[in-house]
Amino acid sequence: MLVSGKQILDHAHEHGYAVGAFNVNNMEIVQAIIEAAEETKSPVILQASQGGLKYAGVEYIAEMSKIAARNSSVPVAIHLDHGTDFKQIMLCLRHGFTSVMIDASKHPLDENIKITKDIVDIAHAVGVSVEAELGKIGGTEDDITVDEREATFTDPDEAERFVKETGLDSLAIAVGTAHGPYKGEPKLDFDRIKVIKERLDMPLVLHGSSGVPEQSIKKAVSLGINKINIDTNIRQAFNRAVRKFVSENPDVYDPRKIVGPARDEMRKVIAEKMVMFNSAGNAWK
Repeated sequence: MLVSGKQILDHAHEHGYAVGAFNVNNMEIVQAIIEAAEETKSPVILQASQGGLKYAGVEYIAEMSKIAARNSSVPVAIHLDHGTDFKQIMLCLRHGFTSVMIDASKHPLDENIKITKDIVDIAHAVGVSVEAELGKIGGTEDDITVDEREATFTDPDEAERFVKETGLDSLAIAVGTAHGPYKGEPKLDFDRIKVIKERLDMPLVLHGSSGVPEQSIKKAVSLGINKINIDTNIRQAFNRAVRKFVSENPDVYDPRKIVGPARDEMRKVIAEKMVMFNSAGNAWK
């Protein structure tokens, strides 16, 4: 069933678990995510990045996701990840996304607040929830690149002001993760997560979570993280399965037979994440 991002994240916040937000780029990924959510009885967020929308088109992403949500027995939200363009955010609202992210984190605090509040006012008017980011998360996410030296952790005082003045629904915080594959083991600032959660008492989001050790993820969830973004691990699962199948079956050219095993591999990885995030069994009707 299709629900708003706020419904999903408020439930996670209230019951102390995290919902997986998995990036979609084609039909097989959408199917893998929904199958995993049904299997584990998890609420789930289908999210599209700017790169995903450019690749598949907003209409395809929106319609595939809405069909999947309508036919699913678990709560499903459709989310725009790292939206930086006003027109693109409006396009996602028009096509039925139930959650959007405005990422103005590259701007100074006052400008970030103004840009975010403008989107919140528009999105809330049509019943759509808003995520924003404070602090800078290292790595690359589509057309946004943050050098490791420029990455800054979220300041709790600024976070409190940011939420109060924007009225947003969830906040992505910078606490030591990065977008893309890690060069070493990421070290999360758990004390910072705890302080921000206590100060804000609202859903918090962890970006760049592929490759973070399981014990670190579980501790972050226990301290108040309620949405965890996963993209790289899905791509790696797809790549791994396709390469294996093609190497073992060099004469097969039917795309269904090539991509089918990739869908199964992605489903397994996604289901494992849902169990790790403690969202398994938390779907409601």
